[in-house]
Amino acid sequence: MTVGSGGGTAVVAALAHGGTAPVWVAVAASVLALVPAGARWLRVAQREHYIADSCSRFALRWWTSEPANLALAALAIAGVVLSGLWPLVALAPVAVAVVGPVHLSIRGRTSALVWTRRLRLLAAVWVLLQGVVVGVGAVIGAPAPFAAAGLVAAPAVLDMALLLTWPLERRLTQPFVTTAADRLLRVAPTVVAITGSYGKTSTKNHVAHLVSGSMTVVASPASFNNRGGLARAVNEHLVEGTEVFVAEMGTYGPGEIRALCSWCPPTIAVLTAIGPVHLERFGTEEAIVTAKAEITERASVVIVNADDPRLDALAHSIETAGVATVVRCSSSDEAADVCVRAEDATATLVVGGDRVSGELSLEPGVQPGNVACAVAAALRLGVPVEAVVRRIPTIPPVANRLTAATAASGVYVVDDTFNSNPAGSRAALALLAGAPGAGRRVVVTPGMVELGPRQVPENEAFARAAADVASDLVVVGRTNRQALVAGAAGRMPVTTVGTRPEAVAWVRAHLGPGDAVLYENDLPDHYP
Repeated sequence: MTVGSGGGTAVVAALAHGGTAPVWVAVAASVLALVPAGARWLRVAQREHYIADSCSRFALRWWTSEPANLALAALAIAGVVLSGLWPLVALAPVAVAVVGPVHLSIRGRTSALVWTRRLRLLAAVWVLLQGVVVGVGAVIGAPAPFAAAGLVAAPAVLDMALLLTWPLERRLTQPFVTTAADRLLRVAPTVVAITGSYGKTSTKNHVAHLVSGSMTVVASPASFNNRGGLARAVNEHLVEGTEVFVAEMGTYGPGEIRALCSWCPPTIAVLTAIGPVHLERFGTEEAIVTAKAEITERASVVIVNADDPRLDALAHSIETAGVATVVRCSSSDEAADVCVRAEDATATLVVGGDRVSGELSLEPGVQPGNVACAVAAALRLGVPVEAVVRRIPTIPPVANRLTAATAASGVYVVDDTFNSNPAGSRAALALLAGAPGAGRRVVVTPGMVELGPRQVPENEAFARAAADVASDLVVVGRTNRQALVAGAAGRMPVTTVGTRPEAVAWVRAHLGPGDAVLYENDLPDHYP
């Protein structure tokens, strides 16, 4: 076998006859090290919903998150480069892949790797691609450097596997989508579809609650808001006789909501809010509006939270086109079609300019704007206004979204761990400010993510705002540590911890009766 020139031919020949032990050791070690590397990065891919480029983005975050990881990354790259001269130097990137990135767990603290069919397929394609990398190295006479390079570039190779498997996944899941579409046609519920940068889960639950006293309603569970999740919700939960199906629809890019509506077409579309959530993917908030507006294309009724000027502008354009009936909702403007305005412990409901009720109670954390959108949907579905009024005070808060309660320790706990947006964080600080007791006020947070170029300034602004309310700030993790510390500098004491359990331990050690704590957002442990 003759490949390349002198040195390369000699190496290939040696490999073919079992010689050149250092090369074999380097290649074997690199291949074996794919096991811990795969455990880490496959978990990232799964946690990030199998989106191509997610592994590379998180690898960059991790390797630059602290000096120890930067040093390990430099060592791994140097090992790849020098392994062409001394094959056993490839053991350096092998060691790095086994131990790093530091703090990125192999097993996972907040969520373990789940070997679903999709993950098994992804892992198989990834291993195949790694085999191709090693094979190319062997052919050109550089197996050790190529094996080491494939190991170091494991996240990028995994992103390539995600790209390659995406069309196949679409084909494999199409039967489930077809079954869901057929079930929707057979059961024929009125579909209420809800989207927004935030508030969509709460509004979905509010709609289901308000309607359930008068009609048979099914809502998509948890955050089943993508293609597979929504199809599963229909197939597993939509039963004969269901009159209303409330569907939450999320998106990471243009065209996704339009695709959902192609087989789950809404009669009523609800848009709750626009904000910089997922801005790093969309680029601009205008692009977010355009993507969210896809939910209106098949609807005959469009409900918008007109407190957001961009949604108010969208409502105007829909009215001008005459393609749907528009219902404007507000938490402050009583001239809107539906307004729920909260003052102190009570709320006022105004419908069509008429004050329906002025003494409605809302549970702590239940947002008036979301309730207004839910009321509008319920009324459009034909629920009598009297029935709506009766059920508003019993709207339950959504777990981990601005809920508040006094713990057994006597500490007042505001749980907003499922929120990660500027508007929600401001509402959470307001709830903390109104906490009972005159003790310490503490904010525990890893900060907000996926805000693109606004992530640093928004986290700095949040820390500054927290200083007006809280006596202490506890920063969890490294993702936003620098921005949060900078925002709080000179304004209040800051404690930094590595994990959420460490933060909880700090709270238990330092707070007691009369004190209050806000847990704002909680990042899974695949974030630095």
